[in-house]
Amino acid sequence: MWFPKLVLVVAVASVSTGTAIAVDASKGKSVVAAPSADAGEGAAKDVVAAADAIVAAFGRHDTKAYFASFDPEASFVFYDTAHRLNSRAEWEAEWSKWEKEDAFRVLSCISTDQRVQLLGDAAVFTHTVRTEVSTKQGKRTLNERETIVFYRRGGRWVAVHEHLSPQPEPQPPAKN
Repeated sequence: MWFPKLVLVVAVASVSTGTAIAVDASKGKSVVAAPSADAGEGAAKDVVAAADAIVAAFGRHDTKAYFASFDPEASFVFYDTAHRLNSRAEWEAEWSKWEKEDAFRVLSCISTDQRVQLLGDAAVFTHTVRTEVSTKQGKRTLNERETIVFYRRGGRWVAVHEHLSPQPEPQPPAKN
């Protein structure tokens, strides 16, 4: 199976100072230096690490680790679920229902096109995910875009909201 090379560019803006920094994780250094770059760069890397842990747990169908990454009061909006899930427990119940009724299983998940926006003790993480799942109907590959909102609590970035939408299909060029 071919996996695209992950190149990460993280854009970070400091609300209090107006300072912006960009982090290129493939090189492991700031592309644009700023007075508060060290603090922002470190926080952005911590958010990416928290998101990577969620993606890794999800991709190996490790429900314990996956759900532990979310605050108990986190909310979830998924395009394939009829209503918003207003807590981690609601999402866990929905997941369990999928497992029982449809033999749902996550086989893999790959995150690309990652971006972090820091807003003090909150962060918005967006990315594109390619997920392979298995159900009674067989294997499917899902191409989606996702937003995860994090909140820094006790020195740890905790996910408080997740929103998933389908990745639009590429459109052919417009004819003149």
